[in-house]
Amino acid sequence: MAGGRRAAGLALGWGCCLLLCCAAASKLEVSTPAVVEVEIGDTARIECNFYIPGNGSYSYIDWFYVDRKETATAHTNSPVRLCHITGSEVLKDDTEYKERLSVGEDKALSISKVTVQDDRTFVCQVGAGSLGVGESHTELHVYKVPETPVIEPNTGGISVHNSANSQIAKCESKNSFPPANITWHKNGEQLDLQENQMRYSRTRESSGLHSVSSILFDTVTREDRDSRYHCTVHYWLRGQRHALQSQKVQITVFYPTEHLKLQVVPSLALVKEGDNVKLVCESDGNPPPVFSFYKRGLDDKWQELSSLAETDSGVLTLHGVNKSSSGLYRCESLDLDDMTQLEKEVELVVNYIEGVHVEMEPSSPLREGGSVTLNCDAHSPVALVYQWTDEKGKKVGDGNQLLLSNLSFETPNNLSCKVVAPSVPGLEQSKQVSLAVEGKPRIVAISSPLYVRQDEVVNLTCKAIAFPRPSVHWSVNGTAHEYVDNQHISSNLTVRVSRDLLKAGAMCRFSNKMGDSEKHIQLLVESVRKDQKTAAESQGVIIVAIIVAILVVAVLGAVIYFLHKKGKIPCGRAGKQDITRPEARKDKIVVEVKSDKLPEEAGLLQGANGEKRPAADQSEKYIDLRN
Repeated sequence: MAGGRRAAGLALGWGCCLLLCCAAASKLEVSTPAVVEVEIGDTARIECNFYIPGNGSYSYIDWFYVDRKETATAHTNSPVRLCHITGSEVLKDDTEYKERLSVGEDKALSISKVTVQDDRTFVCQVGAGSLGVGESHTELHVYKVPETPVIEPNTGGISVHNSANSQIAKCESKNSFPPANITWHKNGEQLDLQENQMRYSRTRESSGLHSVSSILFDTVTREDRDSRYHCTVHYWLRGQRHALQSQKVQITVFYPTEHLKLQVVPSLALVKEGDNVKLVCESDGNPPPVFSFYKRGLDDKWQELSSLAETDSGVLTLHGVNKSSSGLYRCESLDLDDMTQLEKEVELVVNYIEGVHVEMEPSSPLREGGSVTLNCDAHSPVALVYQWTDEKGKKVGDGNQLLLSNLSFETPNNLSCKVVAPSVPGLEQSKQVSLAVEGKPRIVAISSPLYVRQDEVVNLTCKAIAFPRPSVHWSVNGTAHEYVDNQHISSNLTVRVSRDLLKAGAMCRFSNKMGDSEKHIQLLVESVRKDQKTAAESQGVIIVAIIVAILVVAVLGAVIYFLHKKGKIPCGRAGKQDITRPEARKDKIVVEVKSDKLPEEAGLLQGANGEKRPAADQSEKYIDLRN
């Protein structure tokens, strides 16, 4: 029984299924895409597929459009036919689409140069005679990608004291369809805004496209001085969400000063006398406060220096500082927004060198051959080093003490003690000291001998070095002129040459309290100088002749030595040979060299065996030159 009931149930189920399938198959079916998206200016294509039972054919196909409910009016809410298709014939109705409409072989509807007005519902209706009429609807979505949003920050600045929301920035994006949405971001994170923090507006342009804008309102804190804001425009395309991002901007935030800093430029440790120093007062407030500068006096009262300062920029400039510029300085700031005051102090120390002086030991007059010790001293708040230089700038010693011994006129007249502070570049002072070494005159040059002609007017010259300045005396009368350069003195005497002057000459004498010195100037007649010149020239000729002769002998000796080494000249002597002897070979050359030595000099010569030979035997010498 149970098995029979189960079989009957299965048969009933299969029968119902068969009836439903047959009913579905016997019905006219029409299908189109639910949504078609197309960008403005492109061509939209909507396909229409249909099924007619029994392989039947359609009677006609009509395409309609219907405005959507949100855009439809009383006149456009009903369908409007675009075209009527029977067989291969397409009849276009007189509508706005007549020139932009086309139907393909597959009965698909194409609309070219799509505009925002084409954002409608399109209907494909198929008539199949007795099988009735079927239709399908397609939503044509027209879109236009919005332009990149442009953001404009608040350029006036916002105070942290504002408790109400202030305008931060404005964002705008143009020419989108459908209208885009705008979101706000701060430091890369999207802001979750309340209704009173954003004002959104949308404008429909004459082209049918939309422009959207949004204004962000918010309060600010001190930290927002570094915050970056941007906006993002969001739009949908083919079922996906897309976004365009604006540039990132910063806003001006006004906040009070919390910290004040006062510093010395250049570095406090390097300030020296003569420098131009700046005291720079800096605050962390915006806008910067008003600055005032003061210096504490010796009576502990503060002296205002604002007349020397740039109160807006907070810079106090001190030109050519000196020791008295040192002291305690104060900077005060006044915030005009909330009238708060802050102050900061700094101690300025101006490095200096003063009281440079040099002492000599002994301080009595210096004597030639004596010695002196120079002591240099100075005062400064920093460590000092001492150097000694002469008047040409050449270093002659280090340390604050310099010992000079064996003094002479050549000892530099002027020495300088240079005091340097190594820790403060450029800080130095110098003190010069003059050394006057006393000694009797020393004559260093005279015009002697002087060749003259009788009755000729000549200048006689004597030069000496001495200190104190000596007096000059000449043994002859004439016109004298003196020239002094430090410790050097030169005297020129103009005289006429007489017979007595030629005979006795002239004497110059330099005298001071240390002693005197004198020199004799010899005068010679011009003819004597010519005779001496002729004799000197003759002696020169003789000397040149001797040198040439020596060189010739040296060359000849070198040639003989060379030939001997080559074996061309045999050693030994077989006695005096006559070059006319018949037995002598014609190809042999015999050279006779006669000695000019005196008999007593010839006695020093030795023979080949080392024995001394008689002078007669040594008066002549023969050399046999063989090939």
